[in-house]
Amino acid sequence: MKTYDAIIIGFGKGGKTLAVELAKREWTVAVVERSEKMYGGTCINTGCIPTKTLIHQAKAAAMRLELPFDRKKEFYRRAVAVKEEVVSSLRDRNYHNLADRPGIAVYTGVGSFVSPDEVSVEGAEGRQVLKAKYIFIDTGAETVLPPIDGLSASRFLHTSASIMELKELPRRLAIVGGGYIGLEFASMYASFGSEVTVFEGGPVLMPREDRDVADSVRETLEKKGIVFRTGADVLSVRDSGGAAKVSWRQTGEGRVGELEADAVLIAAGRRPATEVLNLEAAGVKVDSRGAVIVDDRLRTSNPNIRAIGDVKGGLQFTYISLDDYRIIRDDLFGAAVRKTGDRDPVAYSVFIDPPLSHIGITEETARRNNLDVRVNRIAVASIPRMRTIGETDGLLKAVIDARTNRILGCTLFCPESSEVINTVAVAMKSGRTAAFLRDFVFTHPSVSEALNDLFV
Repeated sequence: MKTYDAIIIGFGKGGKTLAVELAKREWTVAVVERSEKMYGGTCINTGCIPTKTLIHQAKAAAMRLELPFDRKKEFYRRAVAVKEEVVSSLRDRNYHNLADRPGIAVYTGVGSFVSPDEVSVEGAEGRQVLKAKYIFIDTGAETVLPPIDGLSASRFLHTSASIMELKELPRRLAIVGGGYIGLEFASMYASFGSEVTVFEGGPVLMPREDRDVADSVRETLEKKGIVFRTGADVLSVRDSGGAAKVSWRQTGEGRVGELEADAVLIAAGRRPATEVLNLEAAGVKVDSRGAVIVDDRLRTSNPNIRAIGDVKGGLQFTYISLDDYRIIRDDLFGAAVRKTGDRDPVAYSVFIDPPLSHIGITEETARRNNLDVRVNRIAVASIPRMRTIGETDGLLKAVIDARTNRILGCTLFCPESSEVINTVAVAMKSGRTAAFLRDFVFTHPSVSEALNDLFV
C-alpha cells in the first residue's frame, strides 16, 4: 500500500488544478484516472474542446451549402482530423503537466473506495491500494441512456462523446433529446450537411428559457433544415440493413411515425459518475440521482472527502469545477470564507449558431414571483455589427428591476454572445445598475455596443 497526503479520483479541471496547488505546497498527491483517453478530464477529451473545435469547423462548412454531399463528407473528415489533433495535443500536455511534476503520481485505472481513507485502483497492472488523509472526488458525469426498446443493441447508437469519433458524416441524424447538448449537436451537424431530426418528449424546447427566446432559437435552427418533433416519445430503435429505424409516437395524439437514420445520438441528460466508486465504504452520501451530497464548502458527509465538479450535481460547466478548486483552496489554506453560493449568478452559453447565452433570472421567473420589472428587447438585425457580418437572426433581452434599475437577468441570442455575456456578468457581480452598461463607451462597430441600447 502506498500512502499520500491526498488522492484525487478523476482528472477533471478542478482536480488537476488542485493537484498542482497541493504539489506546490509540498503535498504528495495521487491522481487516479480510469482511462488514458481521459487525461485532462471531460472538457478536453469529450466535452467543450472537441465540440467547440467541430462547431468552429461546422461554421466554415455552412458556407459551402451548394457542395454535393460527398464533398461535405470530405470536409467533415478533415474537421474530425483537426479536432483529434487539438484533443491529442491538450491531453498529452495535461498528462505531463501532472506526471512530470515532483510530488504527483498518476495512476490509470478505475478507482473505488475500500475504506474512508483507502482507494483501490484496478488497472492494466492489476490492483493497487492507495491511502491518504484527504480524498477528492472528481469523476464527472456520464450519459443517461433512456429505456428505449432496442436502443442499447443498435450499432448506430452514439453518445455526445462517441459521435465525435465518427469519421464519416451521417447523411441522416436522429437526436433523442432537445436539451442544450442535443441542440448544440443538431446545429453543428446541420451545418456540416446532415439531415437532422430532433425528438423531444416534452411539449416545448428549452423550458427554462422564455418562450420568445426559445421560439427565436427554434426558428433560426429550422432555417438550417433541422426538423423538431416536440411532444414525441421515441418507442424503439431497430437496425435494418445499413440504417436504424427510429419509431416514435406523438404524445396525446396516438400518431406514430418511423424515421431512418445513419446515426442516433442520445442527448437525454447526464448523471453523476458515482456508480463504481463504492461510496458506502467511505461514508459518503449521495442523493436520489447519485450525486455526491456536499455542503457549501464542498465537504461530503465524510469531512476529509470532498467533491469537485459534475459529480456533485448542479451546473455542469468546466468553470464551475475550477471555482470548486478555489473554494477548496481557500478552505484548506486560506480564510475559509468562500462558499458555493458566492458565485451566483453564473452565466452559461449554448454553442448553437448563433450561440445562446444567459445570466440571472428570466422574464417568466420574474413575473411568476411578482417582481416589478421592465423588460427590454432588441432585434439582432438592428445592430450595425451584425449587418456588417451578415448574421441578423436572434434577439437580445434584459430583465431589470423597475425600482432600483438593478440588472436581474440577461439573454443574448446572437454572434459572440458567449463573450459579451461576461461583460453583463461583471456588471451584475459588481453591483452596477443598467445605467452603467447603457452609458459605457464600447468600440464600434461591435456586438458589445448593443448593450448601450439594451439597457436603456
